[in-house]
Amino acid sequence: MENLNSRYKKSAEYFEKSKKTIPAGVNSTARSIWAGWNPYPLFIESGNEARLQDVDGNIYIDYLLGLGPMLFGHRPKKITDRVIDAITQKGTIFALPTLDETILSELIIKNIPSIEQIRLCNTGTEAVLYSLRLARAYTNKSKIIRFEGMYHGFSDTIYWSKHPSLDNSGTDQSPKPIPQGPGLISSIAENLIILPWNDSEALKNAIDTHKNEIAAIITEPIMCNTGCILPNPGYLELMRDLSYKNNIVLIYDEVITGFRLGISGAQGFYKIKPDLTVFAKGLGGGFPIAALGGCKKIMDLVSDGIVSMAGTYTANTIAVAAAIAAMEEMINNDIHSNLFKISNQLQEGLSKILFDYKIPSDLVGVGPIFQIWFTNNKINNYRDAARYCNHQLFRKWWQGNLNNGILFHPGAYENLFISFAHNSNDIMQTLDVANYVLKNIDN
Repeated sequence: MENLNSRYKKSAEYFEKSKKTIPAGVNSTARSIWAGWNPYPLFIESGNEARLQDVDGNIYIDYLLGLGPMLFGHRPKKITDRVIDAITQKGTIFALPTLDETILSELIIKNIPSIEQIRLCNTGTEAVLYSLRLARAYTNKSKIIRFEGMYHGFSDTIYWSKHPSLDNSGTDQSPKPIPQGPGLISSIAENLIILPWNDSEALKNAIDTHKNEIAAIITEPIMCNTGCILPNPGYLELMRDLSYKNNIVLIYDEVITGFRLGISGAQGFYKIKPDLTVFAKGLGGGFPIAALGGCKKIMDLVSDGIVSMAGTYTANTIAVAAAIAAMEEMINNDIHSNLFKISNQLQEGLSKILFDYKIPSDLVGVGPIFQIWFTNNKINNYRDAARYCNHQLFRKWWQGNLNNGILFHPGAYENLFISFAHNSNDIMQTLDVANYVLKNIDN
């Protein structure tokens, strides 16, 4: 971090120590120097509700939220207690089914109209991998449409064109598949169609040309892996209509939006039913779990044993107990309405401060997911963000907030998340810091 001082001394020391035994000093690329945590990431001591404490004793109001899973905040008591009880009273892994798995599946199906059957997984990456396999098996076609700037996990078949250089990635209307790095087999590109997000004509043209080869369209209903970019009016509806008419499986990646925008996720918010949906971060109340669900006619390929979905750790006692507790909290307590109220308070306050100080910007989001683009331009897709976002100004904005006890990701391609644990006092404190930072920022 710039302007280093004793505030982060232990984090710097621990990072030097960790690099001796852990490649890059961290256990995920998302925590690395090149992900924005430069010159070293914060090392965390503990989290409680909407706050984190680092190893130097600094306390932050947390809008990183573990990159999304901490929808209930840190150490939510009811969920944690349920997990502890499940471990002590039942166990952890049996490699045989339990009734709780059925209870969880019924809760999900009851609250998400597109889901008729569902299988649990361990991670979003794993669930995406299975969704693509199912789509190809169901349609007997091989090509996948994915959108430039989105992230659908790190499996070889889809870890392409996340944030490619614009110098060698094709034209704006027809991007080329670009692997995330070496080690991905080049022939995979033959089965990928990369499109710009929010471009209806590009979508129509691709389907018109390749409809007999396209097995699936996979998309986030809101682009949350290049900051926050909302779908243009009618875009998701067009995608649903075209996929339906051309025997193309529409897959929603709701790893981020699922359960965060409401019990039925973004598909409930926009009132669109995909064929398959991937869930993860919001489902587990802070514990690792994922799921893949959808219409019965596709999921029947798993029922018949035609498509294998396996995993020793899937539906383990810890994950299932956490997810049931999280679902029950969301269903029984109507907590999303207050979450949106708190989120809107923060977004409206930030928008006013940005306007008052005449800082070129656009705050974009829905409820508890948003990002600030420092720009004079409307951001419709990844290439707009790459060309027009002022990343240097965003870095100053992040640094100023961090030094004053507000934590979010240092990169503009990530999001600020709000949890059920945040309250109005947290928002007021955050806005006080934002006012101070933006008043003094050099733009």
